[in-house]
Amino acid sequence: MGESVAEATITNWLKKVGETIEMDEAVLEIATDKVDSEVPSEVSGTLVEILFNVDDVVQVGQTIAIIETEGGAVEAAPAAAKVETPAVAEVAKAVEVAKEAVAAPDFSTSEKFFSPLVKNIAKEEGISLAELESIAGSGKDGRVNKEDILKYIETRKSGAVVSTPQPVAAQPVASTPVETPKVAPSLNGGDEMVEMDRMRKLISKYMVESVQTSAHVQSFIEVDVTNIVKWRDKVKNVFEKREGEKLTFTPIFMEAVAKALKDFPGMNISVEGDFIIKRKNINLGMAAALPNGNLIVPVIKNADQLNLVGMAKAVNDLGNRAKAGKLKPDDTQGGTYTVTNVGTFGSVFGTPIINQPQVGILALGAIRKVPAVIETPEGDFIGIRQKMFLSHSYDHRVVDGALGGSFVKRVADYLEAWDINRDI
Repeated sequence: MGESVAEATITNWLKKVGETIEMDEAVLEIATDKVDSEVPSEVSGTLVEILFNVDDVVQVGQTIAIIETEGGAVEAAPAAAKVETPAVAEVAKAVEVAKEAVAAPDFSTSEKFFSPLVKNIAKEEGISLAELESIAGSGKDGRVNKEDILKYIETRKSGAVVSTPQPVAAQPVASTPVETPKVAPSLNGGDEMVEMDRMRKLISKYMVESVQTSAHVQSFIEVDVTNIVKWRDKVKNVFEKREGEKLTFTPIFMEAVAKALKDFPGMNISVEGDFIIKRKNINLGMAAALPNGNLIVPVIKNADQLNLVGMAKAVNDLGNRAKAGKLKPDDTQGGTYTVTNVGTFGSVFGTPIINQPQVGILALGAIRKVPAVIETPEGDFIGIRQKMFLSHSYDHRVVDGALGGSFVKRVADYLEAWDINRDI
């Protein structure tokens, strides 16, 4: 699962019990707090048992399924020994008695098709067969999917839908009280309330925590990148033909940031409580927008050790896999500094939020043609130049204005000193 990843949520089983599986074939999809990914099988065989359901949170190291191979079932990892006391045994017995006493609704008699996930949700929420059949499905052939039943549950809890009365024995035993979601009072007939997806909830949580943790302050600097634009226009076709990779501006900027971090190691740190951790490696996070509008930050490891060709390949690889949803958990771990390109969407500059526990993040603005004063030995004159803004957000708890401003100025210096005759 990658360094520091302790658990993951099962989001989808791609195989059912009884189906055959080839080695390295994806069996299920999982989601960590950083990235979604597929889990391939390490053996060929038949899936004989699934030990966790969709939406279950599983700890790293736990057995999630059993695959029977030609030589017999693969041994599951031994579960941790359970320490039972008389009190625990008594509670367990009471739970078993309660389970036997509660009659779960039987959905097998319905002529409609309901997926196991929908049935499980219905059972947990005490939805009867008649209720379930009355839900309008938006899936194929009118099938009820997860979103349909969750939307129905939210509506029912708000009081808009009255559920069919059920015998007491048919209600599930609730171990904890369920909180009723708050409905926005301004909601009217023309509005729609949509729940955030899992990744958006995590992003929201991290952004709020970062603002509450770090004392954000910003420095801005305008950079003349005319030479870079001319150089890239001159070499990009040769580069793509030779390397099989497109040469964008991102690796050029990443190279300058990595060099500046070597000059100012005080920016390549993280904060843990009252302690500052000086990071040995320079691992650059590269914020990338996903097709669904969410954000993810894959990391270029040891970025200072890459030449421009290596940087371009790393940027393109991570960017393409991020858009395709093929990043691995380790691809988003270990970042020491982050760069985000707000210019992609036409923004001139921005005030990005720090990616904790890092202490700085650099936003790259859009490159624009602007009139500028050009100084020459013969005098000053007005000319058209390609310029952009760099916006540096840093943690004022540990980074003062002198360091934060000097760092972004050094990045600008490297970009403006670009050799237009540089070899690729």
